[in-house]
Amino acid sequence: MALQTEYEFTLPRGYVDETGNLHKKGVMRLATAADEILPMKDPRVQSNPAYHVIILLSRVITRLGTLESINTKIIENLFAADLSYLQEFYRRINEDGTAGIKTVCPKCEHQFEVEEPPQGE
Repeated sequence: MALQTEYEFTLPRGYVDETGNLHKKGVMRLATAADEILPMKDPRVQSNPAYHVIILLSRVITRLGTLESINTKIIENLFAADLSYLQEFYRRINEDGTAGIKTVCPKCEHQFEVEEPPQGE
């Protein structure tokens, strides 16, 4: 069985580009050690450690809607809800190894994983 290295996501709000187009569906790849470490050398991170997540996400998001490339300006202009969603999604795929959400049945206490339903569809 091959290791899954890319995961699809749907942003809760979506990124609105400069022409007014909305981009909600994207793909995030698993992070490498370099993705975590190299942003620490960036002067923007050294002057503001919170900027680390902006650079990190711009490195691991491989597709967002029909955009040709993902860069820090795009991540900077995401709505706060989308940035929060992407941080949690990043954590799930890199730490848990799955895009699903772990939950427990309130009646029988069986643990299981559910795929996230597409947002706003």
